[in-house]
Amino acid sequence: MPNSTIAKLEDIIGGRVCPNFFNTNPADINSNGIDPSPFLMLVHHSHSFTSIDPLRKFQSSLILPEGFPAHPHRGFITLTYCIKGGMIHRDSMGSKQAYGAQERHHGNVAQWLIAGAGMLHEEMWDVVHGKDGNGNDGDGLVSKQELFQLWVNLPAQHKMTNPRVTLLNTKTDTGNLDPNADDDETVAIPTVQTEESKTIILVGEYGNVRSEVETLSPMSILHVQINPNASWEMTLPDSFKTGILYMRTGSASSDSVEIGAHYTATLSPNGNTFRLTAGKDGADFMLLVGEPLYEPVQAQGSMVMNDPEEINVAYDDYSRGLMGRPWEHTLTDEEWDLHVSKFPSAYR
Repeated sequence: MPNSTIAKLEDIIGGRVCPNFFNTNPADINSNGIDPSPFLMLVHHSHSFTSIDPLRKFQSSLILPEGFPAHPHRGFITLTYCIKGGMIHRDSMGSKQAYGAQERHHGNVAQWLIAGAGMLHEEMWDVVHGKDGNGNDGDGLVSKQELFQLWVNLPAQHKMTNPRVTLLNTKTDTGNLDPNADDDETVAIPTVQTEESKTIILVGEYGNVRSEVETLSPMSILHVQINPNASWEMTLPDSFKTGILYMRTGSASSDSVEIGAHYTATLSPNGNTFRLTAGKDGADFMLLVGEPLYEPVQAQGSMVMNDPEEINVAYDDYSRGLMGRPWEHTLTDEEWDLHVSKFPSAYR
């Protein structure tokens, strides 16, 4: 069965995790000339949750929770971008956020989390089959969840910055924003629309249009959709030597190289203009471009620093409770609020 057919079936059924752990080994970078910095990891998730599944309750309570229970981070940024469904976020800073692609999320489709000096966060799937607590329609019998998780390295000088979380919103009219959201924590997502393509600027800029998201190093993170057989191009600054493309659906070609669905391609650091032509089904992809940090990377578990000693310090600080103390994902909001009030991140 062709890969394109398999990809389409997976989109319908769900049950896909496509992880991309980018190689930051200096020896490999020197040998092939491709440096993924500042990007560390990109994972494409696609899952389905059925309300009548008899094994769901057993699995989620005893084997694998539906999401990512409380865990620590230090030294980098996470971007969680929802295409379908959504997430419920709680952290050791005392912040709770609901975001995703459904109407109940009010356009808050993504979260930009600067972990900095350290915090704990919990991201659980926002699965609603009936109506939610505010009377909004749920997802029906099957809740489909699709998202991208991206890890972005922080420059050494910013690794111990104060943690902070920002929601990225597709509704540029502030009157349509979530009435329960803090305006200081929400940034609009600009979009460039042409007859041939749509470019969603999650971070950075495209053309003369720029996002207001705080990046701490030069980069752009784009979600691009190209019509069938149409073309799209981007001119990059001279300093942008890193380029990574992940094809979500469809296909496209550049310089006679075809990129199919669920494939990852790296851009040559030479030249400034990148041009793609979509295939007969169009192309839908994530594009990560930026200026390398040119710094050593030491990653272990959920911490990313510059050397092994800094990693040891990070885990020691975590064990001492400086990033907060983990909580059970089953806690009610009142119980969680009491917990993080007692055990907050010392860096907030």
